[in-house]
Amino acid sequence: MQAALNVATLGGATMGTTWSVKAACAPRTDLHALHDIVQSALDTVVAQMSTWRDDSDISRYNRSAAGHVHPLPAEFHTVLRCALDIAEASDGAYDPTLGALVDAWGFGPAQRPRRVPDASTLDVISAGGAWRRLILEHDPPRLSQPGGIVLDLSAIAKGYGADLAAARLRAHGIESALVEVGGELYGYGRKPDGAPWRVLVEAAAEDGDAATANDAEDRARVHVVALEALAVATSGDRWHAFEEDDERHSHTFDPRTGRPVRHAPAGVTVIADSAMRADAWATALTVMGANAGHAFAVRHGLAARFLLRGDDGLRERLTPRFVELSTVADA
Repeated sequence: MQAALNVATLGGATMGTTWSVKAACAPRTDLHALHDIVQSALDTVVAQMSTWRDDSDISRYNRSAAGHVHPLPAEFHTVLRCALDIAEASDGAYDPTLGALVDAWGFGPAQRPRRVPDASTLDVISAGGAWRRLILEHDPPRLSQPGGIVLDLSAIAKGYGADLAAARLRAHGIESALVEVGGELYGYGRKPDGAPWRVLVEAAAEDGDAATANDAEDRARVHVVALEALAVATSGDRWHAFEEDDERHSHTFDPRTGRPVRHAPAGVTVIADSAMRADAWATALTVMGANAGHAFAVRHGLAARFLLRGDDGLRERLTPRFVELSTVADA
């Protein structure tokens, strides 16, 4: 029966990016129905967690007055619970309460000009540690607004979208699929030929950068990861940034300073048991930086790859767990 399955490819748009799915399914499977299942899952995430929609659950929470209690949909509750767990575990390197700060720098839904806010503005809106003021209740799921909290789940929602789409496909009877949302991936089951879903983690050289270090072991290489109930997510400062006064400002913020991360790795890739966790941990490790982030990841058994800029091009640093879960493509 497994040999009769085909791999169907689906795709669409969500969260300002694209999504794609490869699913092992019978030849006569209704692909329109599968497409609708994935799109509906991602639309659920947008309706609940997009700060770019005025009518979303997160936007209503962010506008609410101090003391207001918000019942949370199950999906929102799942994401926020994970976000707060990682905020605590990372000592605030990942912080889901940076919405006002993101807007002030021009990266948020207010669509202000991208520029460095003045010091007094940063003093007022800096949300470092604000996540500690949140009390998330679980039965029933609800969250109070302590006053002035502006949630931003953009560093975790895409990953969760991949997880949710995969869960709904599995509930529909699809026993094997690879789901990708904006570059975050989750795979489960095996392809019809019995092989796992394999994805590449590449150097992704930019602007002419090349991995030309003399020590071949330190060069940024292409890695292959088999996703069997595993996920891969990447964060870094390469995609959204602006320059002012000859200084480059990335869209990844250090909650401890209220400013974009300085000297951030070009990219941090994390392998985890869910795309939601991989997404958030990739951000947290980017904020920590190459040295502290790598040391933290090794200490906590995280599978992480740090892509670093140097005078001789791009280099990588791997944690032991990442080495266990990946192979070098040209090995």
